[in-house]
Amino acid sequence: MYKKHEIGKLGEQLAENYLIQNHYTILEKNFMCKQGEIDIIAFGENYLVFIEVKTRSSLLYGKPIDSVNNIKQKHLYKSAKFYLYLHNLENYFVRFDVIEVYLYNNKYKINHIKQITI
Repeated sequence: MYKKHEIGKLGEQLAENYLIQNHYTILEKNFMCKQGEIDIIAFGENYLVFIEVKTRSSLLYGKPIDSVNNIKQKHLYKSAKFYLYLHNLENYFVRFDVIEVYLYNNKYKINHIKQITI
């Protein structure tokens, strides 16, 4: 059985591979600042995309998207705002996505939810 941290890291790697296969350019992973953390920052479909990756090996605690609550969204927004300022990217079109990774029986499924409301 995987530990929670290992599941999260595996999910982020699978999400990164998925994004690359879908022609996104990965700009940064695990961007941290005092406002919070952003799992993946990528450019794709003419957007600068801030991506939260949530991985589950069971639905016992709900779907992955359910854990992206108002507090997490606020931290994601503030972290993105700081990233844009830090890299002088305020004039780009921005999008917030969630990638759900479901792990089961040595297989996985990815659900890419584009343009979540923040």
